[in-house]
Amino acid sequence: MRLGNWLPVDEAHSLWQLPDVHTMKGKRDRAILTALLGCKILRRELIELRLVHIQRREEHWAIVDLVGKGGHIRTVPMPDWLKQTVDLWLSVAQVTRGRIFRCVRRRGVVWGTKITEKVVWYVLKENAEKPRIGRLAPHDMRRSCAWFCHDSGGELEQIQFLLGRVSVHTTDKYLGCKQRFRHAANDRLGIELPA
Repeated sequence: MRLGNWLPVDEAHSLWQLPDVHTMKGKRDRAILTALLGCKILRRELIELRLVHIQRREEHWAIVDLVGKGGHIRTVPMPDWLKQTVDLWLSVAQVTRGRIFRCVRRRGVVWGTKITEKVVWYVLKENAEKPRIGRLAPHDMRRSCAWFCHDSGGELEQIQFLLGRVSVHTTDKYLGCKQRFRHAANDRLGIELPA
């Protein structure tokens, strides 16, 4: 029995492009939506994400040493289209250290040093209502990303690495799998802007 929601590719493509990039809040919201859709990142991981986590690995951007559920540490490849969206937010928000995502006041002023999980829920809810996608939870974005990776030919082991599942370690022991960054499973999901 299927639990949760999965977005079709066309809805996911539309969803992350909905926030108005002419506003400060829109730039932040677009970066949040791309991180949820493109990296299978959890709400807690998203709000704790810091600039030091974004590094180069094997000629590819990655979110390094991300602490997830149960204290499990993982490294997640970051597609170029997602990195560009986050860079735009960082540039206009003038975030040079600390947590990446910050609150934005009504007049477009960035304040504080963090956001809460409720902000992530609100960003998703607000944008999912625009195209009438319906009820959508942050974890549905994670499910959708996993499906896009699989549908675009990503190997199961690489998708498990992205998810940060405990069973990956067992899989690694038996199959000798190693996470790849140069040709990451989430590089081409079908939702990014054409090159």
